[in-house]
Amino acid sequence: MSKRTFKVWRGDANGGDFATLEVDVDPGMVVLDVLHRIQAHQHNDLALRWNCKAGKCGSCSMEINGRPRLACMTRMNIFGDDETIVCQPLKTFPVIKDLVTDVSWNYEQNRRIAKFQPKPRESDGTYRMYQEDVDRVQEFRKCIECYLCQDVCHVLRDRHGREESTFVGPRFMIRVASLEMHPLDTGDRVPELREEFGSGMCNITRCCTEVCPEHINITDNGIIPMKERVVDRYFDPIAILGRKLFGIRRRTKVRTEVAGGDGDGR
Repeated sequence: MSKRTFKVWRGDANGGDFATLEVDVDPGMVVLDVLHRIQAHQHNDLALRWNCKAGKCGSCSMEINGRPRLACMTRMNIFGDDETIVCQPLKTFPVIKDLVTDVSWNYEQNRRIAKFQPKPRESDGTYRMYQEDVDRVQEFRKCIECYLCQDVCHVLRDRHGREESTFVGPRFMIRVASLEMHPLDTGDRVPELREEFGSGMCNITRCCTEVCPEHINITDNGIIPMKERVVDRYFDPIAILGRKLFGIRRRTKVRTEVAGGDGDGR
């Protein structure tokens, strides 16, 4: 057992400050263990969220020494013996009390996304998919909604995107990707990506990928492909020309079929 120095944020929406504490730490402890010890013996009214203590629920998200982390997966032995451990709430979201923040904004973004729209079953009543298509979206299903990626996103944090822009953040860019890339989904969310979800605001710093506890390649496998779909549809001159030509030919074909001729008025 050793003594370690912790600085823990105490406060609410009206403000607060760090409380400096000396805590006994046992070998093998994680930060959440130490916070529970503080809660039990020094600050009984300390507010923090936790549930599974196994890195699968995302409840204990906070900033530890300035980096968004899960407290239950942050081992004490990664810090130096004389290093002060600073615990504070997620900066991007409003503080409710102490280490607990109001993340309800994220659930509002989720409701904006069109739901899964499966294609009809085949004649034998089954669905058929290529395994590689299934594998591509399976990565996104590992998300535990800890919102560390939302917290570290500079668009939401530094440019006041959460209040003033339409950007839904990396977690929900990934949700859109999981639907758009699903081999059975028939929905088209590309217009919403451009107009309503603010895909163009992300400039691919990869900070969201770096903090993901599930090691989801958020940027390269999710956000970039979604941005590319927007560019292909709205800004690629060759694709735009192809759609115009296809539209002209399609309209000509329809007129021909209606008139019963060959398209030349005969």
